[in-house]
Amino acid sequence: MNEVALLQNYLLIGGLLFGIGLTGFLVRRNMIVVFLSAEMMLQGVSLSLVAWSRYHMDWGGQLMVIFIIAVAACEAAIALALVLMLHRQSDTLDLAFWHDTREDGTPPHVDRQIPEEAAPERVWPTLTPAGIEPAPEPERELYRPRV
Repeated sequence: MNEVALLQNYLLIGGLLFGIGLTGFLVRRNMIVVFLSAEMMLQGVSLSLVAWSRYHMDWGGQLMVIFIIAVAACEAAIALALVLMLHRQSDTLDLAFWHDTREDGTPPHVDRQIPEEAAPERVWPTLTPAGIEPAPEPERELYRPRV
């Protein structure tokens, strides 16, 4: 296979891995899935670095990937500790509960509230009066001439 075509395939798969990982990192709220998505992003970058390194016949990409793998292992150890701590405190792995984790005596973070603008009072259209309702004709209701 042509070297350029092989490089393009590797870069495409690396970009897809990075994109899927970024989507999972931004969209999901489960802490384990967020860390797995971050790992997927690192693997996409690693694949791209190895592909470029192989194409240019240079060892720099492989050395960088070894460094990335070491950083990913450290990240996984820290992530495991954080996941266990959050699960023990709240019995859930939802990242929304992470905001409640703080030291004793520390006030909670409150987002600055944007004052709401007073909406102008709506003017609803009114129907014109159509007169009074006609009185029912009992004879017409009894005999029903149209039937």
